[in-house]
Amino acid sequence: MILPMNVSQENFNKALKEFQKAIGKEWVFNKQEDLDLYRDAYSPQWDDSDEPIPSLALAPKNTEEVQKIVKIANVYKIPLFPISTGKNLGYGSSAPQRRGDVVVDLKRMNKIIEVDDKRNFCIVEPGVSYFDLYEYVENNNLNVFLDIPDPGWGSPVGNALDHGWGYSYGMYRDHFGSHCGMEVVLANGEILRTGMGALPGAKTFAENKYGYGPYVDGLFAQSNFGIVTKMGFWMMPKPEYYLLLSLTMKTREDLIPAVSILNYLEDSFIIGWPLYRSPLNPPHGKPMNKELEGYLTSKGGKPDLNKIQNYALKNDIPYWQIDIPIYGCKDTCYANMNYIKERFKVISGAKITKVQEFALPLTLEQKSQLKHKVSLGIPNMEIFWLSTRGDVLEPSDGHVWFSPIIPRDGKELLKCQDVYIDVFHSLGMKSPITPFAHPRSWMYRAFCFMLAFNNSRTDKEHNAKLREAYRTMVKVAAQNGWGDYRAAPTFQDDVMGAYSYNNHILRRFSEQLKDCIDPNGILAPGRGGIWPKNAREGRFANAKKDGFKKGQK
Repeated sequence: MILPMNVSQENFNKALKEFQKAIGKEWVFNKQEDLDLYRDAYSPQWDDSDEPIPSLALAPKNTEEVQKIVKIANVYKIPLFPISTGKNLGYGSSAPQRRGDVVVDLKRMNKIIEVDDKRNFCIVEPGVSYFDLYEYVENNNLNVFLDIPDPGWGSPVGNALDHGWGYSYGMYRDHFGSHCGMEVVLANGEILRTGMGALPGAKTFAENKYGYGPYVDGLFAQSNFGIVTKMGFWMMPKPEYYLLLSLTMKTREDLIPAVSILNYLEDSFIIGWPLYRSPLNPPHGKPMNKELEGYLTSKGGKPDLNKIQNYALKNDIPYWQIDIPIYGCKDTCYANMNYIKERFKVISGAKITKVQEFALPLTLEQKSQLKHKVSLGIPNMEIFWLSTRGDVLEPSDGHVWFSPIIPRDGKELLKCQDVYIDVFHSLGMKSPITPFAHPRSWMYRAFCFMLAFNNSRTDKEHNAKLREAYRTMVKVAAQNGWGDYRAAPTFQDDVMGAYSYNNHILRRFSEQLKDCIDPNGILAPGRGGIWPKNAREGRFANAKKDGFKKGQK
């Protein structure tokens, strides 16, 4: 039986009985078949002695039951780990931060409290999924949508708290930035409401995020300072018209001026989310051309840029393709399309074509025809299927995302490609990055240049190499001024350790707050690299186990 760290069997049994009394025996899960559902399916520590598996899972139905759980946990010093829908695959899924921590599963708290399509906001509980909210909006014929990530089974609350992103206009793609107001159960069991919510009877909970006094909402994102039980979000009004363009360019260096032009267009709200990619990458489930694949290692084990470029030109394959959405009325969309075409005339050989266009509201048939459903707030599982357990050439047991933020600059992106390729070459590993690897453009005003490390449920040596490579990438990225924005529990200490300005003042400040807010250290110890005073010796435990000590402090 797994026990929480530093908790005796006797105290655990007492707490178990009190949890059952507080929320109902049927909502306290301690059987192995239930706890297995809270394992990280993609864990890079699978079946290791320290794999983060919970000792218990609790499923409260409302804020009052969350309060009861927290108060019991304080008595017995039981560490808790809250999750929303638990779909954070690639970043830890529904597993706790440490082995033995008790999962507080908030999926039963699934009320849609309010949606207003005149003032364009919603207020939801953490168990509400993007599918739930979309269905509610459509069934009630409301003229708004919430920006969504992939996949649609995730939680707006959970995704925002982990700094997730989406696919429409920049101001809505930043899910934490577009939240407004929250309700939080603190470590002592008290309820805090932020912003205007601190005013009893406030009518603008989800409209003005600042209220009066300090703006404290940010303390509850990627941290362990409270359990969020309600959040408001700004929603985007549904446009009258949607137009999707495709930009293709011939050379690798064309990306440099293209990014500058797209930055201007996006920051001027002329376009929405630009999707960068390269036609040199084969479609999912298809092998890369053998000639092109050979050029990826033909220069001393590294790519030959000239041969790759010549291959693209010889075969008339665009080096880059960028999808560009436009929203508005039909006349505005067409005017913006013509303006975009004028702007890209400075890039020789650049072509812009119209992919599809629709007047809204969409019919069911039109929704099925949309190339990027997420751009209009329609949740689905298509991209999730393609990038995880779907039609892939080399099935793995999942993956861990490495997700550093880099400048929204074409030159920096090309440099980042080269640096990543060099790192994998030095490690003697096949690089998952190519000279035509594309940036993820979800982040507003920055790029995320992410990659997936495939893991295994049977090959522990492979997982050890994965962990070494990940930690090396964290260090090398930091040396270049790039920082991981999100990480699985295994690597959160490493990532926080890279944010080391002024002798790690961010971490030291956060842990001072932790000691004041949560003196018993019961809320997600170690989440985000923030440890309570009674557990700080555990910092870098995963890295030390692997013998990886470089750059630690």
